Amino acid sequence: MKQIVLGKNGPKAPQIGLGCMRLTGLQAAEAERLIRTAMELGVCFFDHADIYGGDGACESFFAESCHMTPALREQMILQTKCGIRPGFFDFSKEHILNSAEASLRRLKTDYLDVLLLHRPDTLMEPEEVAEAFRLLRESGKVRFFGVSNQNPGQMALLNEACGGAILVNQLQLSIAHCGMIDAGLNVNMENGASVDHDNGVLEYCRLHHITIQAWSPFQYGMFEGVFLGNTEKFAKLNEVAERIAQKYGVTSTAIAVAWISRHPAKIQTIVGTTNAQRLREICASDAVELTREEWYELYLAAGKRLP
Repeated sequence: MKQIVLGKNGPKAPQIGLGCMRLTGLQAAEAERLIRTAMELGVCFFDHADIYGGDGACESFFAESCHMTPALREQMILQTKCGIRPGFFDFSKEHILNSAEASLRRLKTDYLDVLLLHRPDTLMEPEEVAEAFRLLRESGKVRFFGVSNQNPGQMALLNEACGGAILVNQLQLSIAHCGMIDAGLNVNMENGASVDHDNGVLEYCRLHHITIQAWSPFQYGMFEGVFLGNTEKFAKLNEVAERIAQKYGVTSTAIAVAWISRHPAKIQTIVGTTNAQRLREICASDAVELTREEWYELYLAAGKRLP
């Protein structure tokens, strides 16, 4: 599995990570098989959140299913998120510290490799976040920090207080959901694709050495559904993806991930499959290097346009 460096000076990590949001939908033996398969494939990066499964259930189930031991833990990179509470978002120092402690207990580990702040909290006090980060880092409980679903201004505000601690920004991205790319290709055009909803987040992250983690790489909207196999809405995209997949001897799921990996921003893709065989198919993307022509053909097949 290809490796990337998270941020500028962060840990080396596989270009594909396994998202654990739906893990509790499996039996314990199935979850263990999925985790072991991921490790065998070089996907040693596991993405969690304190809300996954409700009250951290996915974190607990993960540690129990894989029979977490110190030796196994050292082979993994564990990332989790905090900040979403019932009815509101909370980036207070107290909540960040309490959430990190709870995740440590549930995951049966002494430290987290990466802690992300989940959906942006407009009541955030940057200095308070910085103090929480400092305490967690100095105690050895969290090694690196990041955010999820934040725009450049929000990251800049945090980084000013946190001394550039933001290593990662997790954002929704797929061939069929890539506004951050659309806006950059349609600058100064009078069309809908030129609308920049993300304030140049792709370029900002590249300039400031912040790794983008792509979530929902097979979705075409905010949990609206997958585009692969959806021939009603994405007939052309499926046709092109299948043809390119045949050329490389992989599945269309591998092509969807290879499309993200092909971008020079060195994006890490977080896949949420709970099927071990599908994970194998996805990881075959590691051997695929799409040409420039193929990348753009897939992009246009998703209904996008160039000016």
